[in-house]
Amino acid sequence: MFKNGKIYDVIFKDLNKYTDDRGWLTELFRQDEIAGEYTPVMAYVSMTLPDVTRGPHEHVAQADFFAFIGPSDFKLYLWDNRVNSPTYRVRQLLYVGENTPKTVIIPPGVVHAYKNVGGKAGMVVNLPNRLYAGDGKKSPVDEIRHELDPKSPFLLD
Repeated sequence: MFKNGKIYDVIFKDLNKYTDDRGWLTELFRQDEIAGEYTPVMAYVSMTLPDVTRGPHEHVAQADFFAFIGPSDFKLYLWDNRVNSPTYRVRQLLYVGENTPKTVIIPPGVVHAYKNVGGKAGMVVNLPNRLYAGDGKKSPVDEIRHELDPKSPFLLD
């Protein structure tokens, strides 16, 4: 059902770690480097244990702005579920995290999941462009969860 390839409108950015005798620093977000539609309105960090997967799920209006910086590495799964996209039904896989730090902007309608494949607990930062559950957490959550659907076409290998 899905073919492998690159997905239109998903934005990847390699992260540079600036290292000195104190440790390292990397810039995750600069307002002058992204389109206004993806400007973050909140931030959170999640910790995922080894061999654990989050997703697959998608958003109707929200774009996720993930930063995979380590510790640990992740296998990132993307499926273009946007009917009007030139890459509709394309699946893209990428390894990101400690060994290949990246930010990834995932537009609405692109199903996504990630699995910790690095053998140790790993953190992921997200800077989405919509508030979780809206202003004051009073709105429905913009999330279509596929991970509990036994007939889901969004399969992890």
